[in-house]
Amino acid sequence: MSLSPRMTVDTPNSAKPPVIRLVAVDLDGTLLNDTKQVTRQTAEALAGLPERGVKLVIASARPPRSVRHIYQKLGLDTWQINYNGALIWDEPGHQAVFHRPMNCRLVRQMIDVSRDMFDEVLVTCEIMDRWFTDRLDDRFNTETGKLFKPDVVASIDEFCNQPITKLLLLGEPRMIGRLEPMLTQRFGEQFTFVQTDDHMLQIMDKRVSKAVALEKVARHYRTPMEQVMAIGDAPNDVGMLQSAGVAVAMDNASAVVKEVADWVAPSNNDHGVFAALKRYGLCG
Repeated sequence: MSLSPRMTVDTPNSAKPPVIRLVAVDLDGTLLNDTKQVTRQTAEALAGLPERGVKLVIASARPPRSVRHIYQKLGLDTWQINYNGALIWDEPGHQAVFHRPMNCRLVRQMIDVSRDMFDEVLVTCEIMDRWFTDRLDDRFNTETGKLFKPDVVASIDEFCNQPITKLLLLGEPRMIGRLEPMLTQRFGEQFTFVQTDDHMLQIMDKRVSKAVALEKVARHYRTPMEQVMAIGDAPNDVGMLQSAGVAVAMDNASAVVKEVADWVAPSNNDHGVFAALKRYGLCG
């Protein structure tokens, strides 16, 4: 197997692992298995991190409300990264400590262009931790949409008049596949487009990334990035892995994620996060 510059061959158990003081972990496809659960083995290993002086930070595309049950199950008290870095959320304080929304006028332009091309495209606007939409279709949903109902169902004019944290376009994969290159060409200088599922396009401010957010969180906890381990599986995790001192990809990760990883762990269905903690000396 050829190794990328970051990937390393397994070292003997006697080798001294790098010093890690903060672990940033993605949720879907990483910490959560395909039934959207954290296995008991992994949860127990994560629970032991604080006594080792290690912070655990969730870094997800999800909004705070969709992370809360996992956050509480793990007994966390740390800041979390939401919306791929558009929001850093203090869950104990129930407040944002960083928020980088999009200009509503430009968001409206993207919606109008998308609806001109495909009138049936579903539009979801996340504003802080609230979900706004003008119509629903259960065939096309997000993980958050499976857990919660919209906060507001109204005409776009009624809610697209304020800064938008995240815009999602949902629909038939063929439709999303045509919208993504068109919108990227027209609005790529202002926005970042992320497609982790073939029926959904996530859109955020161009300056938003998990990497930028993770650097802010690490600075808050006075942890240099070389002492951060990041674990992920999807293209929106690449920047986060590149900025961390130790980068771990799941076996189910896309090729671009594995290319920037120091090590490829077992899949999210095979206790991959637990294996990463064990390999780097963070659990027994």
